[in-house]
Amino acid sequence: MRLDAHQHFWNYNIREYGWIEEQMSVIRRSFLPEDLEPLLTRAGVSGCMAVQARQSLEETEWLLDLAERHEFIRGVVGWVDLCSVEAEHQLEKYASSPWLKGVRHVIQDEPDVQFVLRDDFQRGIALLQQYNLAYDLLVSKEQLPYAVELVKMFPEQRFVLDHLAKPDIKAGTVSPWKEALYSLSEQPNVYCKLSGMITEADWTNWKQEDFAPYLNIALEAFGPDRVMFGSDWPVCTVAGTYAQVLEIITKHTSCMSEVEKQMIFGGTCATFYQLS
Repeated sequence: MRLDAHQHFWNYNIREYGWIEEQMSVIRRSFLPEDLEPLLTRAGVSGCMAVQARQSLEETEWLLDLAERHEFIRGVVGWVDLCSVEAEHQLEKYASSPWLKGVRHVIQDEPDVQFVLRDDFQRGIALLQQYNLAYDLLVSKEQLPYAVELVKMFPEQRFVLDHLAKPDIKAGTVSPWKEALYSLSEQPNVYCKLSGMITEADWTNWKQEDFAPYLNIALEAFGPDRVMFGSDWPVCTVAGTYAQVLEIITKHTSCMSEVEKQMIFGGTCATFYQLS
């Protein structure tokens, strides 16, 4: 079974999706299950994880409803306000859905690079295990060292790093991102998504070899049993098609064993998010 561990849906309006800047105008429209399903079919991908794109409980409810109605949506990574005194009440409400597999906060947009070390945020993280929910770490490369500190504090909590913490692929630099990534990988409760790379490269002039150093580092650090393919569709379409994003990972892993490829393209995702 091939799974896409990271994609998004939205009903576009400029007020709620202000992060979609003018240069990303190609994604200034709605993207819904009927847009993604044929792409998955052509790619031989049987299911996906729908990940939150805005910080609202309404979106979480909407994504859970989509998962209820579309069999290929295997699970949802939603949003709850982990910093709120209402966090436990919100988790109790939404965790009753069999489709909620994890939660995420857009930490990369927080001006405080040490946001993950806030007491109120950590109180929210501490609640997740009792609801058997994973946590998606969406951090910038500058925030990555503090994410390392966070995961050490919660050794029983399942974490997955989104988009490799956005290394500067366009510039071709690897340090100090590389060192922080290795530190993160030392924690066995942390996984990594091979996602979001194409938008960190030169959108119009990227080449397959641009991604090799970063994929090599991630695969060496985490191993195939803790990495998973994610398309980051439709965000990826500012720089390439769904098929091209999949091909980047497919080509890079072509010399790996079939067992390793099965893990990267589905098995690890199913294990991490506890998909039935």
